[in-house]
Amino acid sequence: MKIASWNVNSLNVRLPHLEQWLRDAAPDVVGLQETKLEDAKFPDTALAGLGYRSVFHGQKTYNGVAILARERAIEDVQAGIPGFEDDQKRVIAATVDGVRIVNLYVVNGQDLGTDKYAYKLRWLDAVHGWLADELQRHPKLVVLGDFNIAPDARDVHDPDVWNDDHILTSSAERDALRRLQSLGLHDAFRLHSGEAGVFSWWDYRQAAFRRNLGLRIDLTLVSEVLRPQATASGIDREPRTWERPSDHAPAWVTLAG
Repeated sequence: MKIASWNVNSLNVRLPHLEQWLRDAAPDVVGLQETKLEDAKFPDTALAGLGYRSVFHGQKTYNGVAILARERAIEDVQAGIPGFEDDQKRVIAATVDGVRIVNLYVVNGQDLGTDKYAYKLRWLDAVHGWLADELQRHPKLVVLGDFNIAPDARDVHDPDVWNDDHILTSSAERDALRRLQSLGLHDAFRLHSGEAGVFSWWDYRQAAFRRNLGLRIDLTLVSEVLRPQATASGIDREPRTWERPSDHAPAWVTLAG
């Protein structure tokens, strides 16, 4: 089962890209972030034409998440973090072929010391409590999405800039990510590569993609039970080369068996 995560940065704009990528890459399960669509406008019929069922949780202009599954049932859907009141549509979870998929569009946080930064840390704390319960119910768990956190210095183009005092790489954010992983979640990319300079997001400005001035903030985390089955993982840079691309590239993991 090939499972992928992609922040499409507006599905209304990027639907042709998504359709092309689904045909080319043929993932079995996909978590989308930043769909920026109300549920009534989600293109589920178009995606069904490509063989993908879909569940979604969206809002106009901002946020929005979805899970797609190719010729597989999507069951036990959860939208939002249980017990955490939040108007922002950032979370959707579902079970596909016995694997629990949790799709997160983590809060950006704006800047250290802001209300949005405090909200990000509260949000991540709520996710931690929820995932602890999810792992008890669903040992086969994959947590994926745009985490808006680069795990360590290998995952940023300039560690001197992207340091402990910078948004997306601050000590508190990285500690929150490590706390999630301490539940028994493994960064699938790092199971297969220790390479630095492999990124999933590049700013639209300053020719950042051409110069590879990026961050790896799109992650696929697999539970301890699934770790032996995670046979391959990576980031597909190809869609970032297309005309009018998302600023993110898909991250993926393949589970054997």
